[in-house]
Amino acid sequence: MLSPQAAQDRACALIERARKAGADAADAVYHADSSESIQVRLGKLEDVERSESEHIGLRVFVGRRSASIGTSDLSEGALDELAGRAVDMARAAPEDRYAGLAPDDMLSRGPFPDFDLVDPDEPSPQALRAMAEEAEDAARAVSGVTNSEGAAAGAGEGIFALATSHGFSGAYARTSHSISATVVAGEGSGMQRDYAWRQAHHAADLPAPREIGQLAGERTVAKLTPGRLKSGPTPVVFDPRVGGTLIGHLINAMSGSAIARRASFLLDRLGEQLFDPAIVIAEDPHRKRGLRSRPFDGEGLATAARNLVEGGAVTGWLMESASARQLDMQPTGHASRAGAGAPGVSVGNVHLAAGSATPEELMADIKGGVYVTELFGMGVNGVTGDYSRGASGFRIVNGERAGPVAEFTVAGNLLKMFAALTPGSDLEWHRAINVPTIRIDGMTVAGD
Repeated sequence: MLSPQAAQDRACALIERARKAGADAADAVYHADSSESIQVRLGKLEDVERSESEHIGLRVFVGRRSASIGTSDLSEGALDELAGRAVDMARAAPEDRYAGLAPDDMLSRGPFPDFDLVDPDEPSPQALRAMAEEAEDAARAVSGVTNSEGAAAGAGEGIFALATSHGFSGAYARTSHSISATVVAGEGSGMQRDYAWRQAHHAADLPAPREIGQLAGERTVAKLTPGRLKSGPTPVVFDPRVGGTLIGHLINAMSGSAIARRASFLLDRLGEQLFDPAIVIAEDPHRKRGLRSRPFDGEGLATAARNLVEGGAVTGWLMESASARQLDMQPTGHASRAGAGAPGVSVGNVHLAAGSATPEELMADIKGGVYVTELFGMGVNGVTGDYSRGASGFRIVNGERAGPVAEFTVAGNLLKMFAALTPGSDLEWHRAINVPTIRIDGMTVAGD
């Protein structure tokens, strides 16, 4: 794996190759990752995994025609062939009046800020195994846990570099550390499973492995002997570990490409009040040690903090250059690159601002409702906003969480759900999308 500077130089060199091969414009993206993980199960070593990957992608433009190609072979000969083939492909491609590099005058300029994304200490395999064993031992020690699907600890490093033919070049590195545990409680047909998992750039930001294991065990035992819910309208409260998916659906609908295709339930609703006026959903791609922090986007534009929702209304679309041209707007610094191919859209660290009510206060007036801790399936229509997902969790009876329930569906429409959304005060800060407990009235539960 190359260093950030070497990766940046390699991307710049590939751009020069493309220009010499006949490209009018080009950009090159380098991705590299290495990771190591140790998994244990029932106190014994289950798996040791080490992976390394390296890929460079090239996108070229010949007039209004473009093509993308990528390779994991970074030898001089392979890159020469890659550049020539990409230009030949572009010449044979249809014209696209919206394709092109980001506007020159919007390019980000270095030096780029440091968001402390690299942990210099790399754990040994022995240390990773000890962490996994500690997590599993703590999970299995919880009364009621009967089996284990294993615990794992891992660490890795990634490099991203981008260069364009109109003057941008940059690179950055990031590390990752993770701990997880999954266990089983009960016997036979009454068995239940659950997990706990955390990830951070720095090992020091992770909870102790025993805390992860204990949480996994407690979550699993709490699910034993689930009941069933009756169908009908009911208030639904979403646990923070699943509530972020609701904000994820909003972000997908805010994508400029979805708006340009007229395939978003937010179409023609820019500036319209969708949430309570007090609701704020903010993005901060410059957050120190944030899981989605980055100094520039996938087209070389600067990233910046902004409110995605303010005063209850969406403040603007999330756009890379192609969709911005199609909508006659400006790109917003949200372009993402997965390798070869046109840019997509992604956001930095996002959070739903906390409300004033504790989770207990949020549920206090609910005589009969449901607290959702897990969601299943992909029953969300991005065009209409219709929402229907399988779920499990706990009853809410007279304002308090009661026994576990499973095998039910929660349904509604995202626009109506957003209008009825009330956040709690318990905002957590360790995910890519951070939310407090969320209450939504007026949803429909399909059970017995």
